[in-house]
Amino acid sequence: MKKLLKLGLKRNFNQIIGIIGVGYVGLPLAVNFSKFFKTFAYDNDKKRIKELKKHNDRNLDFNKKQLSNRKLNFTDNYKLLKNCNVYIITLPTPLNKKNLPDLSLVLGAVRKLSKIIKKNDFIIFESTFYPGTVEEILIPILEKNSKLKCKIDFDIGYSPERINPGDKKHKLENIKKIVSSSSTNGRKKIKYLYQKIIKAGLHEVNSIKAAELSKLLENSQRFVNIALINQISTLCNKINVNTKEVINAAASKWNFMKFYPGMVGGHCVAVDPLYLSFIQKKMGISSLLIDASNKINNKKIFEITDKILRDNKNSFKILILGATFKENCPDFRNSGSLSIIKLLNKKKIVPYLHDPYMSDLNKKLFSTYKFKEINKLKPYRYDCILISVGHKIYKKIGIKKIRRLSSNKDCKIYDLKSIFSKEMVHYQL
Repeated sequence: MKKLLKLGLKRNFNQIIGIIGVGYVGLPLAVNFSKFFKTFAYDNDKKRIKELKKHNDRNLDFNKKQLSNRKLNFTDNYKLLKNCNVYIITLPTPLNKKNLPDLSLVLGAVRKLSKIIKKNDFIIFESTFYPGTVEEILIPILEKNSKLKCKIDFDIGYSPERINPGDKKHKLENIKKIVSSSSTNGRKKIKYLYQKIIKAGLHEVNSIKAAELSKLLENSQRFVNIALINQISTLCNKINVNTKEVINAAASKWNFMKFYPGMVGGHCVAVDPLYLSFIQKKMGISSLLIDASNKINNKKIFEITDKILRDNKNSFKILILGATFKENCPDFRNSGSLSIIKLLNKKKIVPYLHDPYMSDLNKKLFSTYKFKEINKLKPYRYDCILISVGHKIYKKIGIKKIRRLSSNKDCKIYDLKSIFSKEMVHYQL
């Protein structure tokens, strides 16, 4: 206990962790924190909790042994969270239909949490926000509903998530963690907690707003650079030059940052820059660079689809290989492949689709798209094959066997991820 007192922590700060949201962000936190503290991992998705109680992770990040820690409790019973004194909110913050920030899931969780928090509790947010969200929107809700005061009765921390779905190398514990708080005691608490699980170390910033903005900057930098490379790839295809060769040549200079063309998807790079654009406009600052990059990246999907439509007849048969937003990951959020399917559907074309990560869990997501699911790859008279995602299964199959999936000798191969030699395919970005 002396060690805790030296840190300036309260005597009754007995760490019982409550994770709210057990997805790509929440589950790694729950698994790692449960190595040191009693942890309740809450989600209102009853099916998800039922799976986790059976030690089955649909995201394929953790095995049975890792999910069977006695200190780790999966629950859809919100009442059990009353026993916690550290709450970590990891809920998604997507975009709405107008491409504006949608904080509804977090706002709902905060209103609910405000009814059970107690004196000396510590609330940490890991969701992605624009600057000012925590201090100007969320803390007032907590104070109003709980009748408690931030910095006096409870503390707030912010540590933006840096999870990279499907990445087996860059895991939670191996990625440096940004930490911040609005109070001195909160800074000590958040550092004490995350130092337990983050091997790569912590990066402390002086304000929550700085931490919120740093997350947006991380992904906006990638977003803008991908837009530049997407324009370069359009030029390369016009003048019949290999885009990958140009990038590799430029990368021979020590300070060149390597990015590749493609469709921007997922829960971070496709979303965070538009949170930045939102706050820039709200503050009366130009968001021209982000807005232009967004138009360029969105246009890439139309460019790809137009190329396929020009090369083929009106009633052609197309096989699409890959539907997730990135390789080797069961995440279909903001998938460029699905956007291509939607554009093809508008032309009355129903593609054949194969992806090793498709399951019954995705049926609701796929309900607005028309395609014929292929569970087992076998030869058929396809007019073209689109390799949309670079899953390792397609690399393992190889271009020769992929070619043989079509009995049509004139079948065109479109390799959007450039996983094969350009000489072996009809088109690359």
